[in-house]
Amino acid sequence: MKLVTHYVFTTGLLTAISSPFLGFYTALSLSFIISWISNTLIDRLGHEVRGGYIRRTPRTHTLFRSLPWGLIPAVPLALLEGYVVLVLLGLVAGPSHLLLDVFTERGIYVRQGRRWTRFALAHFPYDSIFVNGLAILAGSALLYMALLSQLHSALPFHLLSHVNFGQD
Repeated sequence: MKLVTHYVFTTGLLTAISSPFLGFYTALSLSFIISWISNTLIDRLGHEVRGGYIRRTPRTHTLFRSLPWGLIPAVPLALLEGYVVLVLLGLVAGPSHLLLDVFTERGIYVRQGRRWTRFALAHFPYDSIFVNGLAILAGSALLYMALLSQLHSALPFHLLSHVNFGQD
């Protein structure tokens, strides 16, 4: 998938998860920061050029190795902003990148014995307009649902982020 596709899809997913707790616009802003940094790290550190071709490496394109790259932007933001839910977003950001990559030609890496092998659910080209557009639409739909749920929520979870639980 193209990097912009990862940005939109991950931002939509993270916003949908966190908007009940943070409010839509705070969730959108913080989710975009986490999405942008984590997806950029995963693609920049996890791709190498061999024989004139760019290929993925197991450095970032495995399930467990994708987790730290999502936590790198999320933990400092959680400490800075004081929202614990951002750590959960960091744990989701890396695997959401892999969720999209598993539909591309060469997929992601899985461990089989002592070897890394590729696993793909579908073999769409990296730059397929159809698949990238579908993922961008899914991310946009998640953003829209997060906004709608915020506007019509019966329980204002976002107000809990400003409650002082006995700490002065």
